[in-house]
Amino acid sequence: MLAFAANSLLCRRALGHELIDAATFTTVRAISGAAMLCLIALLRRRLHSRGTANWRSAVLLFIYMAFFSFAYRSLSAGTGALVLFAAVQLTMFVIALREGEHFSLLSWAGLTAAILGLIYLVSPGLTAPDPVGAVLMAVAGIAWGFYSMLGRGAADPLEATARNFVYAVPFALIVSLFFLSNFHSSPNGLALAAASGAIASGCGYVIWYAALAGLTGTRAATVQLTVPVIAAFGGVAVLSEPITLRLLVASAATLGGVALVVAQRAAKAPPS
Repeated sequence: MLAFAANSLLCRRALGHELIDAATFTTVRAISGAAMLCLIALLRRRLHSRGTANWRSAVLLFIYMAFFSFAYRSLSAGTGALVLFAAVQLTMFVIALREGEHFSLLSWAGLTAAILGLIYLVSPGLTAPDPVGAVLMAVAGIAWGFYSMLGRGAADPLEATARNFVYAVPFALIVSLFFLSNFHSSPNGLALAAASGAIASGCGYVIWYAALAGLTGTRAATVQLTVPVIAAFGGVAVLSEPITLRLLVASAATLGGVALVVAQRAAKAPPS
């Protein structure tokens, strides 16, 4: 979860200060993540040349990274993380419902509170986030939710994540070519993108895929509840971003609502 929050801080730092453009940040992030993971896999002799490509995961990873970057041009670290992981959690809960899980009336009340909290966060007002940025981040969250659910079946988290990053690189390069007229970068911007890709994304996502093997969809969504809080206060400490009353209220409603759902699911779970 610290790696997930670090991605928000690194991306917001790079794009909020216009140290690099969003498309280039995405491409450098994908390339550095692929390079780091392939190096680790080769050192451990875990990357097989005849491995099967999972293009669905690669496309979802790319969509998440691209929309994430473009969203952070206008969102603060905490607000972006809240929108992102609210969308992630709601997506994963919907998938859980489609897979046959049943929610109680209290659980539905929690989901309603979570949705209302997100609506309040993005509703018009002086402290409302940029609507385009919020929509872009919501799309990134939906993609990450599906990516996480697919990751539950990964037999080798390191190899799977390495291949996902490698296959995401061509898509990132296409986006960079499409936005070539907006290209700009700086040493600091490139360094932040590389750190996001190699450390916070690459290494962080291997750990996440490994953890998913022992988590249900609902629990996988739950453990990500801490990320918006970490990112929000990290934004205050590192980026000098303000914490608004709207963000606090929306965070309480959204995270509290989802926590209520999780508590209900945990109460109904049979003892192991």
